[in-house]
Amino acid sequence: MSFYQGKKILITGGCGFIGSNLAIRLVAEGADVTVVDSMIDEYGGNMHNIAPVADDIRLNISDVRDQVAMRYLVRDKEMIFNLAGQVSHIDSMHDPYTDLEINAKAQLGVLEACRHNNRDARIVLSSTRQIYGKPQYMPVDEKHPLDPVDVNGINCIAGEWYHLLYQKVYGIPTSVLRLTNTYGPRQLLKHNRQGFIGWFIRLVMQSKEIQLYGDGSQRRDLNYVDDVVDALLLAGEKDEAVGEVYNLAGDEPISLKDLVEKMVTISGRGSYKLVPWPEEKKKIDIGDFYGDGTKIKNALGWSPAIGVDEGLKRTFEFYEDCLEQYLCETEGHVCKP
Repeated sequence: MSFYQGKKILITGGCGFIGSNLAIRLVAEGADVTVVDSMIDEYGGNMHNIAPVADDIRLNISDVRDQVAMRYLVRDKEMIFNLAGQVSHIDSMHDPYTDLEINAKAQLGVLEACRHNNRDARIVLSSTRQIYGKPQYMPVDEKHPLDPVDVNGINCIAGEWYHLLYQKVYGIPTSVLRLTNTYGPRQLLKHNRQGFIGWFIRLVMQSKEIQLYGDGSQRRDLNYVDDVVDALLLAGEKDEAVGEVYNLAGDEPISLKDLVEKMVTISGRGSYKLVPWPEEKKKIDIGDFYGDGTKIKNALGWSPAIGVDEGLKRTFEFYEDCLEQYLCETEGHVCKP
């Protein structure tokens, strides 16, 4: 029997990319799933994402910044996967106050809701490798100094530390996963402010040209979304994960030029060219980055199982039949292909 069978689960940001894939997996595991999502236009919530389980979950359209709603939603939950967040690094520089509200203040609000209404709720927070900034050494492990290059990274550090503090002081069982570049089905494609992979996927699917900055030699590690879901479920299940922070590192780093070439080859469409760096993006680019996943592998037995070639193949196959659903300019509405 699955560990999650019959458990009452809350997923914040559950109509988004990772949250919806997690919801679908948890329904298959027999969990009692509640999804909360603000469905704010820019942040990736998409009703099409949860279509496969729409009749099997409870959906609450609400914002994690709404304290009244969160105190109600956490009351009877055994597990909270806290995935809601503002993840655009560029947006965080243009509108730092909103980023602060969502990635720091709202995270404190979730914890306060649990402190007053449900201290036994197990919480798994999704954080980001962005908090490390430009790496001083690689692969980057959890002991690497935190030196973010943007407002988003600073606020994500605060969100992490709130979770760890509430575990130490109030005994609320929390865990933190620092995600690297995640890709796969249900990813936001409609703009390029939530990472480069989704935008590259969109351009390839539309048989357009990708503009790759510099010489394309900068390396990144990647995780297919199913592997990330596996890690979230393990962190929620294993007692040894409580109070811990884990990197989710990819199997091996790949240059952006090699990645784009794989995309074009596997999809059979699109093209690319190298272009000079825009000043705005060059200022916050960190160069090469790839993480060290030794800690989570040793503690929880997690390592990525799906390689880049297979992950890209599955991703392109998913969007073949529903690309229009991810090009909508207004979220919360189902597009007509």
